[in-house]
Amino acid sequence: MSNDDNSKDSIDVGEELEELKNKATEMASDAADAISETVEDATETISEAVEDVVEASSEAKDSAVAKIMELKESNPKVFFGGIGVLVLVILFLIMGGESTPPLPVVKAVNATVGQTYTLKGVNTTDPSVTIRLVAVPGSMAAYDYTEGEEESCKHMPQGTKVKAIQLQQAFGETKFVEVEMVGGECAGRKGWVISNNLN
Repeated sequence: MSNDDNSKDSIDVGEELEELKNKATEMASDAADAISETVEDATETISEAVEDVVEASSEAKDSAVAKIMELKESNPKVFFGGIGVLVLVILFLIMGGESTPPLPVVKAVNATVGQTYTLKGVNTTDPSVTIRLVAVPGSMAAYDYTEGEEESCKHMPQGTKVKAIQLQQAFGETKFVEVEMVGGECAGRKGWVISNNLN
Protein backbone atom coordinates (compact mmCIF):
# COMPACT_ATOMS: atom_id res chain seq x y z
CA MET A 1 0.00 0.00 0.00
CA SER A 2 1.32 3.40 -0.92
CA ASN A 3 1.31 6.65 0.96
CA ASP A 4 -1.29 8.01 -1.43
CA ASP A 5 -3.60 5.14 -0.60
CA ASN A 6 -3.07 5.74 3.13
CA SER A 7 -3.79 9.41 2.88
CA LYS A 8 -6.84 8.73 0.72
CA ASP A 9 -8.13 6.26 3.35
CA SER A 10 -7.46 8.86 6.08
CA ILE A 11 -9.39 11.49 4.19
CA ASP A 12 -12.28 9.05 3.62
CA VAL A 13 -12.39 8.16 7.32
CA GLY A 14 -12.26 11.83 8.28
CA GLU A 15 -15.10 12.64 5.92
CA GLU A 16 -17.17 9.75 7.24
CA LEU A 17 -16.58 10.92 10.81
CA GLU A 18 -17.62 14.43 9.86
CA GLU A 19 -20.81 13.09 8.25
CA LEU A 20 -21.61 10.99 11.30
CA LYS A 21 -21.03 13.98 13.55
CA ASN A 22 -23.37 16.12 11.45
CA LYS A 23 -26.06 13.39 11.46
CA ALA A 24 -25.77 13.03 15.25
CA THR A 25 -26.09 16.79 15.70
CA GLU A 26 -29.14 16.83 13.41
CA MET A 27 -30.72 13.94 15.32
CA ALA A 28 -30.05 15.60 18.69
CA SER A 29 -31.54 18.85 17.41
CA ASP A 30 -34.62 17.00 16.10
CA ALA A 31 -35.02 15.16 19.42
CA ALA A 32 -34.72 18.42 21.37
CA ASP A 33 -37.34 20.02 19.13
CA ALA A 34 -39.66 17.02 19.58
CA ILE A 35 -39.22 17.12 23.39
CA SER A 36 -39.81 20.85 23.45
CA GLU A 37 -43.02 20.43 21.40
CA THR A 38 -44.22 17.61 23.68
CA VAL A 39 -43.58 19.71 26.80
CA GLU A 40 -45.38 22.67 25.26
CA ASP A 41 -48.34 20.46 24.30
CA ALA A 42 -48.48 18.94 27.81
CA THR A 43 -48.29 22.38 29.42
CA GLU A 44 -51.06 23.67 27.19
CA THR A 45 -53.25 20.62 27.93
CA ILE A 46 -52.70 20.96 31.70
CA SER A 47 -53.45 24.70 31.57
CA GLU A 48 -56.68 24.05 29.70
CA ALA A 49 -57.69 21.35 32.22
CA VAL A 50 -57.00 23.68 35.18
CA GLU A 51 -58.99 26.46 33.53
CA ASP A 52 -61.88 24.04 32.94
CA VAL A 53 -61.85 22.93 36.62
CA VAL A 54 -61.72 26.53 37.88
CA GLU A 55 -64.55 27.50 35.55
CA ALA A 56 -66.68 24.48 36.62
CA SER A 57 -66.17 25.16 40.34
CA SER A 58 -66.93 28.84 39.83
CA GLU A 59 -70.14 27.92 37.97
CA ALA A 60 -71.13 25.49 40.75
CA LYS A 61 -70.48 28.15 43.40
CA ASP A 62 -72.41 30.74 41.41
CA SER A 63 -75.23 28.22 40.91
CA ALA A 64 -75.45 27.38 44.64
CA VAL A 65 -75.38 31.05 45.63
CA ALA A 66 -77.97 31.82 42.98
CA LYS A 67 -80.28 29.09 44.29
CA ILE A 68 -79.92 30.31 47.88
CA MET A 69 -80.60 33.88 46.85
CA GLU A 70 -83.56 32.70 44.78
CA LEU A 71 -84.95 30.91 47.87
CA LYS A 72 -84.46 34.08 49.92
CA GLU A 73 -86.47 36.07 47.39
CA SER A 74 -89.20 33.49 46.72
CA ASN A 75 -89.75 32.14 50.25
CA PRO A 76 -88.07 34.27 52.95
CA LYS A 77 -89.77 32.38 55.81
CA VAL A 78 -88.11 29.11 54.80
CA PHE A 79 -84.78 30.85 54.17
CA PHE A 80 -84.62 32.60 57.55
CA GLY A 81 -86.15 29.60 59.32
CA GLY A 82 -83.32 27.45 57.95
CA ILE A 83 -80.76 29.95 59.22
CA GLY A 84 -82.46 29.95 62.64
CA VAL A 85 -82.42 26.14 62.83
CA LEU A 86 -78.75 26.10 61.86
CA VAL A 87 -77.94 28.63 64.61
CA LEU A 88 -79.89 26.57 67.17
CA VAL A 89 -78.06 23.38 66.19
CA ILE A 90 -74.71 25.13 66.55
CA LEU A 91 -75.70 26.54 69.95
CA PHE A 92 -76.92 23.11 71.07
CA LEU A 93 -73.60 21.56 70.08
CA ILE A 94 -71.63 24.30 71.83
CA MET A 95 -73.68 24.05 75.03
CA GLY A 96 -73.25 20.28 75.18
CA GLY A 97 -76.91 19.40 75.15
CA GLU A 98 -78.92 18.71 78.25
CA SER A 99 -77.05 18.99 81.53
CA THR A 100 -77.92 16.43 84.14
CA PRO A 101 -77.36 17.09 87.83
CA PRO A 102 -74.46 15.16 89.32
CA LEU A 103 -75.27 12.04 91.28
CA PRO A 104 -75.35 12.59 95.01
CA VAL A 105 -72.24 11.49 96.84
CA VAL A 106 -72.74 9.84 100.20
CA LYS A 107 -70.42 11.19 102.84
CA ALA A 108 -70.19 9.45 106.15
CA VAL A 109 -70.68 11.82 109.04
CA ASN A 110 -67.85 11.85 111.52
CA ALA A 111 -70.26 11.33 114.41
CA THR A 112 -69.49 12.53 117.92
CA VAL A 113 -71.08 11.14 121.09
CA GLY A 114 -73.58 13.62 122.55
CA GLN A 115 -74.26 15.45 119.27
CA THR A 116 -77.76 15.69 117.80
CA TYR A 117 -78.35 14.64 114.17
CA THR A 118 -81.27 13.99 111.81
CA LEU A 119 -81.90 10.66 110.06
CA LYS A 120 -81.63 10.58 106.26
CA GLY A 121 -81.94 7.89 103.58
CA VAL A 122 -78.72 7.55 101.57
CA ASN A 123 -79.92 5.23 98.81
CA THR A 124 -83.04 7.11 97.80
CA THR A 125 -84.42 10.55 97.05
CA ASP A 126 -87.93 9.54 98.16
CA PRO A 127 -88.72 11.54 101.33
CA SER A 128 -91.25 8.91 102.51
CA VAL A 129 -88.59 6.20 102.95
CA THR A 130 -87.95 5.23 106.58
CA ILE A 131 -84.64 4.42 108.25
CA ARG A 132 -84.43 1.03 110.02
CA LEU A 133 -82.88 1.06 113.49
CA VAL A 134 -81.39 -2.29 114.59
CA ALA A 135 -80.62 -3.73 118.04
CA VAL A 136 -77.07 -4.89 117.21
CA PRO A 137 -74.56 -2.87 115.13
CA GLY A 138 -74.12 -4.35 111.66
CA SER A 139 -77.02 -6.79 111.86
CA MET A 140 -79.40 -7.20 108.96
CA ALA A 141 -82.74 -5.49 109.48
CA ALA A 142 -84.76 -8.54 108.32
CA TYR A 143 -83.44 -10.68 111.16
CA ASP A 144 -83.34 -7.99 113.82
CA TYR A 145 -86.68 -8.26 115.45
CA THR A 146 -86.50 -8.34 119.21
CA GLU A 147 -89.54 -9.86 120.85
CA GLY A 148 -91.71 -7.39 122.71
CA GLU A 149 -90.33 -4.25 121.05
CA GLU A 150 -92.66 -1.94 119.27
CA GLU A 151 -91.95 -2.25 115.54
CA SER A 152 -93.11 1.34 114.90
CA CYS A 153 -90.09 2.78 116.73
CA LYS A 154 -87.69 0.74 114.56
CA HIS A 155 -88.73 2.37 111.25
CA MET A 156 -88.14 6.07 111.66
CA PRO A 157 -89.03 8.70 109.07
CA GLN A 158 -86.29 10.82 107.52
CA GLY A 159 -85.67 14.04 109.43
CA THR A 160 -86.21 12.42 112.87
CA LYS A 161 -83.95 14.05 115.48
CA VAL A 162 -81.57 11.62 117.21
CA LYS A 163 -78.70 11.92 119.68
CA ALA A 164 -75.48 9.89 119.26
CA ILE A 165 -74.87 7.74 122.35
CA GLN A 166 -72.14 5.30 121.30
CA LEU A 167 -69.87 4.70 118.27
CA GLN A 168 -68.53 1.40 116.94
CA GLN A 169 -66.06 0.65 114.15
CA ALA A 170 -66.89 -2.30 111.88
CA PHE A 171 -65.78 -3.58 108.47
CA GLY A 172 -62.89 -1.16 108.14
CA GLU A 173 -64.05 2.45 107.93
CA THR A 174 -67.80 2.00 108.36
CA LYS A 175 -69.01 3.38 111.68
CA PHE A 176 -72.14 2.28 113.45
CA VAL A 177 -73.77 4.77 115.76
CA GLU A 178 -76.17 3.98 118.58
CA VAL A 179 -78.76 6.73 118.64
CA GLU A 180 -81.54 7.75 120.98
CA MET A 181 -84.69 9.38 119.61
CA VAL A 182 -85.20 12.94 120.75
CA GLY A 183 -88.84 14.00 121.12
CA GLY A 184 -92.02 12.46 119.73
CA GLU A 185 -93.76 9.24 120.77
CA CYS A 186 -90.47 7.26 120.46
CA ALA A 187 -88.45 9.64 122.65
CA GLY A 188 -85.86 7.75 124.68
CA ARG A 189 -85.90 4.65 122.37
CA LYS A 190 -82.49 3.48 121.12
CA GLY A 191 -81.16 1.70 118.07
CA TRP A 192 -78.12 1.41 115.79
CA VAL A 193 -77.69 3.03 112.37
CA ILE A 194 -74.81 3.41 109.97
CA SER A 195 -73.17 6.83 110.22
CA ASN A 196 -74.14 7.47 106.57
CA ASN A 197 -77.76 7.68 107.75
CA LEU A 198 -76.96 10.72 109.92
CA ASN A 199 -77.05 14.26 108.68
